[in-house]
Amino acid sequence: MTIRVQDAPFDFGQECAKFAQSCDNAGAIVTFCGLVRNSDDKTLSAMMIEHYPGMTERALTRIATEAQDRWSLHNCLIIHRYGQLAPGAQIMMVATAARHRSDAFCAADFLMDYLKSRAPFWKKEISMSGAEWVAAKDTDEAALLRW
Repeated sequence: MTIRVQDAPFDFGQECAKFAQSCDNAGAIVTFCGLVRNSDDKTLSAMMIEHYPGMTERALTRIATEAQDRWSLHNCLIIHRYGQLAPGAQIMMVATAARHRSDAFCAADFLMDYLKSRAPFWKKEISMSGAEWVAAKDTDEAALLRW
């Protein structure tokens, strides 16, 4: 299990290749990359992501450990960025490896749902009209109910 919280960008292709090399005897690898989504009117200047170092890594480790307890994973990777990110920038990456695809897919989906609603990150959208904290969404909470 690898957990990284960083301000620096990451190379998705290199991370996927490195992760795959660490997964001996896996039959499936699932990857996901989250991007900063622009607003519908395309006025978003940036997304500011804040966190508490230490607390955030512990929370991500708990989430990843739960995924490993629920599914038969060979390995998992979580990278989450913080700082000011432009629309289109990579925010996070999840990778899971398992002997069977269903475990890899379910674990990746679980990780993404829990990272969205339980990882301690605070997001502020910055646009020409000002800055606004991003509130939790009912749909994100509802997504957790299936787990």
